[in-house]
Amino acid sequence: MLYFFLLTALIKSLFVFPARQNIKAGDPLVPRAAFHSGLSPYLSAHFPGRQKIDFSRGVPVAPAPGLVHVQWKLFGLIPLQEMLVNVINPPKVMVCGHSIGVLLHAEGVLVVGHTVVEDPTGKKHHPAEKAGILAGDLIIKVNNIVVQNDQRLRDEIERSGRKGKSVTLEVRRKNKTFPVKVNPVFCKETGRYRIGLFIRDSAAGMGTLTFYDPQTKLYGALGHMVTGLDNPAEVDLSAGKIVNVLVQDIYPGGKGKPGEKIGAFSGKTRFTGNIQRNTPFGIFGTLRQPPDHYFYPKPLPVALAYEITTGPAEILTVLSDERIERFAIEIEKVHPQIRPEGKGLVIKVTDRDLIRRAGGIIQGMSGSPIIQNGKFVGVVTHVFVNDPTRGYGVPAEWMLQEAGFFASGRKNKFVA
Repeated sequence: MLYFFLLTALIKSLFVFPARQNIKAGDPLVPRAAFHSGLSPYLSAHFPGRQKIDFSRGVPVAPAPGLVHVQWKLFGLIPLQEMLVNVINPPKVMVCGHSIGVLLHAEGVLVVGHTVVEDPTGKKHHPAEKAGILAGDLIIKVNNIVVQNDQRLRDEIERSGRKGKSVTLEVRRKNKTFPVKVNPVFCKETGRYRIGLFIRDSAAGMGTLTFYDPQTKLYGALGHMVTGLDNPAEVDLSAGKIVNVLVQDIYPGGKGKPGEKIGAFSGKTRFTGNIQRNTPFGIFGTLRQPPDHYFYPKPLPVALAYEITTGPAEILTVLSDERIERFAIEIEKVHPQIRPEGKGLVIKVTDRDLIRRAGGIIQGMSGSPIIQNGKFVGVVTHVFVNDPTRGYGVPAEWMLQEAGFFASGRKNKFVA
């Protein structure tokens, strides 16, 4: 009976294996710490077109890139689980750390909702809604003047209202652009002419550029999804872009009070890029103009998740102007997971200079790359509200896989 329960416990450890696993060529086929050596006498792996391989002599190695289909069997007879191993040569990328501004759209202002306008007689109006403007529309021009920010739109509405004229808006909805005429109404509450819209200008916030691949011109940033102000839904960034910004000041964080970087758009465009995808592991796109400087001048290899260990590491980020600095951290936990989701790393800032200047992890550091043993291993994503010296990160492998770096190759017909 004891033997049965022991074997059952050992078999359960097998089921923490993912259905799909990236493995570096030359590494053991099953590097996961969850594999229990006690299973070795009972477990065998079966590969198409090849005899079974037992694990009594250790875990076999996949010598060349390709796909390996593995079926785990107990006593060579009872199927337990299947796993697809993608054997790869991990890529090398330029590790960044530059501060960026994320723009929701390259031009215009975004309509985020409607509001009522009450005139001096108490009558309520909905001018923009009546004219057919919807939440999610982009207002590109007003009276044939390019709308660079929300203030420009407000000023032109006020000017037209005082003249007793309507405003002509150029509106973009998805892939269509069309004109809309709206009659401004004098609002007794604000003392200004309004058209009854809640609008938001282009700036979505500040973050950090994580990596750049010179061959494909692909970049990754933030390490998490950009969501709406009032809800966690994904924001459409297909018309957005990223640009370099400089850090003007730091508001240090404290317990229960997250700090932040205060940035401004640089007078000189050092790099800029589009936004093609907004995902749980960051935003991705291509840079039209790459950065002109890096902390590490040569590409670094990307560590796979199983290569990350607890212990000392470093992050790259900007605290002043556009100067990338290196700061010491500790990787406290590496969470083994069946599939990439949530927060895979727990980190702690140990660098006294970073704690003195910023209090620890602050807003605007999302996307700061984590380096360990000369490899790009992860990305800073969130801060603990009650302890700004600690926070979460995600493995670099998850971010690059989301970007399409680990596409499956040919099938591997052998292991050794």
